[in-house]
Amino acid sequence: MLSLPWWVYLVVAGIIFSGYMTVKTAAREREIDEAFIEKEGEIYMERIRKERERRKQAKSLQ
Repeated sequence: MLSLPWWVYLVVAGIIFSGYMTVKTAAREREIDEAFIEKEGEIYMERIRKERERRKQAKSLQ
């Protein structure tokens, strides 16, 4: 193991670090995507609630 050149150890360390950062970044992006989807879903549900209320009021006026 000690007979390998020093730069080989740097390359292996770089590969391990790169893999770690890829996993970390993918997890963070997934969190951001889930937060965005949750926000958009809440906006959509609010629109549905307002439409139901509008229809309910229109029906009661008839």
